[in-house]
Amino acid sequence: MEKAIIEVLLENNCLIFEREQLLEEEVLRCRSAKNFERNYLNKTTNEMITVYRILDSANENFKLSGPYLKRVTVVNIITAPEIEMLVIHAEGKYDDYVRKRMKPSDYVKQYLKLGEIKSYKFAKRYFHDVDVLVQAIQQYKQKSANKKGTLADLLK
Repeated sequence: MEKAIIEVLLENNCLIFEREQLLEEEVLRCRSAKNFERNYLNKTTNEMITVYRILDSANENFKLSGPYLKRVTVVNIITAPEIEMLVIHAEGKYDDYVRKRMKPSDYVKQYLKLGEIKSYKFAKRYFHDVDVLVQAIQQYKQKSANKKGTLADLLK
């Protein structure tokens, strides 16, 4: 789902970077630092690179080896429970969600009944209106205790 959201934002020029600035001009899926180095960094020149890792857990390890430490900056964007919260905000159900005192994923399943919320196809279809997506991202940041390392930090 995170990939779909980033792609919608990229397609609509809403991010602090453009598709042409991405390695291979696409959103990459690679969790292993070793595989990332082998598959992508060995192909680049010695220019400075920023890697934005979109994660659903702050516990994922991504440690680059020595040769890359000086030229690669890694920025972690943690989306848990942000993705479910984006849907809650987009549906205008934040106040109801707070009253229910539930985990966001449980609220979405039980009260919004939107089906496969974690799927790529769902996210692309649900957030086809980029204005709704951007507004939900901004509302989530305003209401969230997490003020750093969210999708809002990637918006223009």
